Amino acid sequence: MAATVSPADYKELILFLATAGVVVPLFHRLRISPVLGFLGAGALLGPYGLGRFAGEAPWLTWVTIAQREEIAHIAEFGVVFLLFMIGLELSWERLRTMRRLVFGLGSLQLLLSSSLIGLVAWRLGLDPSAAVLIGIALGMSSTAIVVPVLAAQRRLASPAGRASFSILLFQDLAVAPVLFTIAALGERGAGGEAGTAFVLALAQAAAALVVIVGVGRLVLRPLFQLVAESRSPELFMAASLLVILVTGLAAAASGLSMTLGAFIAGLLLAETEYRRAVEAMIDPFKGLLLGVFFLSIGMSLDVTQLMRDPVAILIGGLGLILLKAAVVVGLSPVFRLSWPVAVETALLTAPGGEFAFVLLGSAIPAGLVPETFGQASLVITTLSMMSIPLLARAGGQFRKRLEDALTIAEAEPPPAPEKGRVIIAGHGRVGQLVGEMLSRHKVPYLAIDADPARVRALRQAGKPVYYGDASNPEFLRHCGIEGARALVVTLDAPRVIEAVVAAARAADPDLTIVARARDSRHAAALYELGVNNAVPENFEASLQLSEAVLVDIGVPLGQVIASVHEQRDAFRRALRNSDGSVLPAQEFRARRRAGKPS
Repeated sequence: MAATVSPADYKELILFLATAGVVVPLFHRLRISPVLGFLGAGALLGPYGLGRFAGEAPWLTWVTIAQREEIAHIAEFGVVFLLFMIGLELSWERLRTMRRLVFGLGSLQLLLSSSLIGLVAWRLGLDPSAAVLIGIALGMSSTAIVVPVLAAQRRLASPAGRASFSILLFQDLAVAPVLFTIAALGERGAGGEAGTAFVLALAQAAAALVVIVGVGRLVLRPLFQLVAESRSPELFMAASLLVILVTGLAAAASGLSMTLGAFIAGLLLAETEYRRAVEAMIDPFKGLLLGVFFLSIGMSLDVTQLMRDPVAILIGGLGLILLKAAVVVGLSPVFRLSWPVAVETALLTAPGGEFAFVLLGSAIPAGLVPETFGQASLVITTLSMMSIPLLARAGGQFRKRLEDALTIAEAEPPPAPEKGRVIIAGHGRVGQLVGEMLSRHKVPYLAIDADPARVRALRQAGKPVYYGDASNPEFLRHCGIEGARALVVTLDAPRVIEAVVAAARAADPDLTIVARARDSRHAAALYELGVNNAVPENFEASLQLSEAVLVDIGVPLGQVIASVHEQRDAFRRALRNSDGSVLPAQEFRARRRAGKPS
């Protein structure tokens, strides 16, 4: 007999999915971060919003969530997946390239901002340890909002984008140690054995980290190689989720946080050829679970505090933004940031961030921060986060005005590792030859291939090859298709080639695309899809044979090369109309049947 199903058991899930279905499309249309929508929805549907009236109107229980704990265990995975994705984005090469901004500007910004905020909290009556925790929590910025805002404006590679990302990156690296310290402080006793217990906890944590890193280096690459050889997307997804959960739970069992375990897993996978395929596979889960996380954050906000003392809360939010912005602007001369870049960076990183909820959510139950002060800090953080899109727009306009006033032009940095290079889809014999020619002319490139054995061999040879499906739009996005210099498709399956071209052209209408074609008909179809140049195998083979025989029988080389180029140009013209537009495939085939040149 089937078990009885109660709709109430699925109320939280239905409410979240309905919220996501409304919030995400609406806020995308309004060009506002969906994070703000989830925060607002949580505040509205939570126990401090409509939930407080459920006793008077029982029907509200069906559209509200009375206790944050009902979805807290799911919400925690949002932060776990976020740190996993941050780990995937990191690499030792990237850290070395940005080390001056990450470990210089990032560390000083967090240290000075936290110290000044902590000093203010101490002067307001908090004990030193609580003031330090408040300072660190409010000193953080919002990776979950700032990075999408910069990406939407295509300014991640700009000077302000690089500086902002460096600050956010250091803060993300600092979260895990701070969380561990809070947990250790909350668990230690008040007696003389507190110091010993704390040292033992640190030693246990260090041993756990060594084991996780060691096992991960030994197991992860063979595991994903085995899974990739099965060519099953479902199995690849299962393996990715397994790695996140196992490392997170192993870290939690050792006294660390699940977020730190997931971060380490991301770092380890970032060194493998499967990094980008994992990014594309996990990204939807991260977005959905982060939605639950921000929904739960909104539910924990007591908006009545804003109503009781709106002036103090608003002054606190404005003071937080001004103080943190002043720190960044003050540090800018040390790191050679121009005034326009410094102002834009300051406005982006001055508001509070989502990790304040994580840190204070751990510190308040542990008794390390008074609940009243902690809740007020959360309200201030939320208000400041809601101002990020507006501050980003104001920062961009202010930067332009400063540039005009100072009559200077913003210096574009060297191309970032993810931008300005050629992407090669398919790295067999043809793709490898293309890569060698690009390297000879000092053109950076990234290659994609779906054969795990080939990828492994080429990676061992030092080639920048990654495992993945080049026809997956999300995977192409993670490979930097929007900032690529060109795309070369060297695959040998016509349908796959067409899928890759269609996905790339949809991602970037202005991208230069050169594609391998099976024959003339296939070339015509590719031109219809928007390639800049299609190279049919049979036609090029005929030209090479013609060139070889003409040279061998004594025709001057210069004349041969000229005639080859003329024939190639005639072929391209045959695929296009007189106005330069792509010739439809049916008309092209009709011309072929009529005996016209092709």
